[in-house]
Amino acid sequence: MNIFTLKVNETRFEEIKSFYKLFTVPFRGEYINFVAKYNDAVITGYNNSKQNKKITFGGDNALEEYSRWTIVEGFKPEPKPTKVVSRSKNWVDINDQIGSDEVGVGDFLGPMIVVATYIRKEDIKLLKELGVTDSKKLTDAKIREIGEVLVKKIEYSKLTLSNERYNALIGKDNINGLKAKMHNRALYNLVNKHPEVVGVYVDQFVSKEKFYEYLDDPEENVVKDISFMTKGESIYPSVAAASVIARYAFLLEMDALNLKYDTKIPLGAGSKVNEFARDFIEHHGILEFNKIAKKNFANYKEVISVKLA
Repeated sequence: MNIFTLKVNETRFEEIKSFYKLFTVPFRGEYINFVAKYNDAVITGYNNSKQNKKITFGGDNALEEYSRWTIVEGFKPEPKPTKVVSRSKNWVDINDQIGSDEVGVGDFLGPMIVVATYIRKEDIKLLKELGVTDSKKLTDAKIREIGEVLVKKIEYSKLTLSNERYNALIGKDNINGLKAKMHNRALYNLVNKHPEVVGVYVDQFVSKEKFYEYLDDPEENVVKDISFMTKGESIYPSVAAASVIARYAFLLEMDALNLKYDTKIPLGAGSKVNEFARDFIEHHGILEFNKIAKKNFANYKEVISVKLA
């Protein structure tokens, strides 16, 4: 494979790095500043204390990308590439990877679940055939159909935080702290089994610095070098698969609760949920209600205040 090397100053280096920002991938190496995969080429920027910095271009279209930045008379680089809106058929990274996502955070009733998946390159075909994408873009019926297949075909780690446990912990930690710990532990379960995997992704809900601040505990097995990206389920197949499996698991948990209480628990945190909550307390009592509700939600105070009035 041909490798083309370009030496540039600091300003040009940052310009090129910014151009490929949307397509950077995880990397390991003390002297590497960034790695990007774009247009069937691998672009690698190196740290250098000297005046000139170095960027290499490899892959099938290495020459094309190298030529993009070759300074010649009249040269004008093409407009900066933009993300494709739908990534289910054009994910940024399709190599072996691990990613996580969560559900239940915005639901007043029901548990919080975090799932991490280990996706191999050969799994991508299956994910595309199933139509795996952000679970919020799929109907619950489709989630059940796809999820049933994924849990049998894909290696994953699932952590479920019951409402009783959630209510006990939320007084000691905030919601992002709980999420950070659950994501980290779900990821660790897979990273520990597959230490060779470079790409580890999280659907970003807080800054990288804050995420690791929440994990500042000597007893926490912290997963390092995580890549954070908002709407990560649209960019990385591992996060997309985790999103679907997490939603599938959440629906099964709600099925179990509906069967236990012979009812149909509504999702979300709207007025209909409050109406249901008042009726539930009327029939099952506040102690049972506390087993299915998140007590830090404003809904809880509203429902309880009405019942006590």
